[in-house]
Amino acid sequence: MPTPTDQAEFLRRLAAAVAPGAVKTGADIPSAALHDWSGEPGGTPLAHVTPRCTAQVSAVLALCHASGRPVVPQGGLTGLAGGAVPSTGAVLISLAAMAAVEEVDPASGLMLVQAGATLHKVQEAAAAAGMMFALDLGARGSCQIGGMIATNAGGNRVIRYGMARDLVLGLEVVLADGTVLPMLNRMPKNNAGLDLKPLFIGSEGTLGVITRAVLRLHPGVAGANAALVALPGFDAAVTLLRHAQRALSGRVSAFELMWADYYAAALTHGGARAPLPEGAPLYALIEMQGADPDADRPAFEAMLEAAFEQGWLADAVLAHSQREVADFWALRDAVAGLLAHYTPSVNFDVSVPLAQIGDCVAALRTALAAQFPGLPMVVFGHAGDSNIHLITGPITDHDPAGQAIEATVYGIIRDFGGSVSAEHGIGLHKKPWLGHSRSPAELALLAHLKASLDPRGILNPGKVL
Repeated sequence: MPTPTDQAEFLRRLAAAVAPGAVKTGADIPSAALHDWSGEPGGTPLAHVTPRCTAQVSAVLALCHASGRPVVPQGGLTGLAGGAVPSTGAVLISLAAMAAVEEVDPASGLMLVQAGATLHKVQEAAAAAGMMFALDLGARGSCQIGGMIATNAGGNRVIRYGMARDLVLGLEVVLADGTVLPMLNRMPKNNAGLDLKPLFIGSEGTLGVITRAVLRLHPGVAGANAALVALPGFDAAVTLLRHAQRALSGRVSAFELMWADYYAAALTHGGARAPLPEGAPLYALIEMQGADPDADRPAFEAMLEAAFEQGWLADAVLAHSQREVADFWALRDAVAGLLAHYTPSVNFDVSVPLAQIGDCVAALRTALAAQFPGLPMVVFGHAGDSNIHLITGPITDHDPAGQAIEATVYGIIRDFGGSVSAEHGIGLHKKPWLGHSRSPAELALLAHLKASLDPRGILNPGKVL
C-alpha cells in the first residue's frame, strides 16, 4: 500500500507529465467523472487527468505502470455497462482535451481524428467535405470516438455500414507501460502481417488506451426515403427485410422493429406522434439513404407496393419530406422518455440470430410473465442486424428481482445461441453473464492476452474479465 509520501510524490510527477491544471484530486475531480450512464457504483479515484496529446497519455501510463496504480480511461461517459466508472484509487484519464479532427481526405475516403472527438463533431466534419461517417446513435452529441471504438459501438445503420470495427482503418494505442503503437493504417488493404488493431476494438480500455483513429468515410447523402409499416407478425418482418434488400440492391440503411408494446409506450410516454394506428403486432421503420432521395423514391415506392401485393404489410405510411423522416425516427428515439417513465428499470441490449428473434421474444414474454406477473416489458431494436433491446420495469430500486430478471433473460438468450451484449459492451454490469456468450477456452485466451499486454493489471481493473 503506497504511503502518503509516496502518493504525494506520485501526484507531483503526474502533474509534471501533463499541462498545468490538467490534474485534479479530491473534491476538485468533476462529479460527472464519477459515474457513467449505467448507474453502476464506482470507487473513489485518486486523480483525474486530462492529457492533451499522445505523449502525455504515454507519460501518465508509464508512471502508473511503474507504481502499479490502476487507470480508468474515460470518454463521453455515455456507456450503459459501467465500463468507465472509477476504481478505488484509480487515475482517471479523460480524453476530452484530445478532440481534434486532424485530417479529412475525401479522395481516400478517410479521416484522422483524436479519440476525444465527439461523434457529432466527426459527422459534421465529414459532411463539410461531402462525405459521411456512417456510425450513428442517439448520444452523438456526447459520446466520443475513442469510447465508441473501445466498445465496438453499433447504432442505427449497422445493417448497411457495419459496426465500429468495420469503420476503423487504423488506430494509435498506448499500452499499459506507456508504449505507443502507431497503427494508423490508411489503406483498406494491408496484409503486412497480423493486424493488431482488432485487439483493441471492443476491449473497453482493458488492453490499451486509444488516442487516435483513422476512420472510413462513405459518400455523403442528401436525405432518405423512409416508411413506417405495420406488420402481421415477425415472419412477415423477415420476409419484408429480404425483399427490400433485393429490390433496393442492398441499400436499406435501417430496419428498426418496434413491437406493439413499445409503439404504444412511445406514443403514451415518449412524446411521439402516431403515423399509424395502434393494434398491429409489429411496426418497422424502413429507411434508404441516398445522394438523390427524389430519384430513389420510385424504387422505394415500388418495393412497398410489391410487399402490399404479397400481403407482407398490413398498413404503411411513406415520408413525404425529410421532416417526416425525422418524425419517424422520433418514434424510435422515444426510448429516452420511456427510460424515464419506467425507472428504475432493467434494460437489455442483446442479439440472437435474425430468424430466431420472434421465437426468442415470445419465450422472453412467457418466462417473465410467469415469474414476474404484471411486470411491464417493451421490445424494440435494430432487428435487421439481429439486435434487440428490452426495457423491463419499473422495479423497486436495488430490488433483488432485478438480478432474477437478468438471470431469466440472459439464460434464454444463451439458449438461443445469442449474445448478452450486442453493442454496449460488458463493463461491470454484464461481467457475471459473459460466460453465457463466450466459452471457457475463449475466456482463458482473453485472460492470457490481458496478462500479456497489461502484466500489472492496471488498465480498467475489474471490467469485462
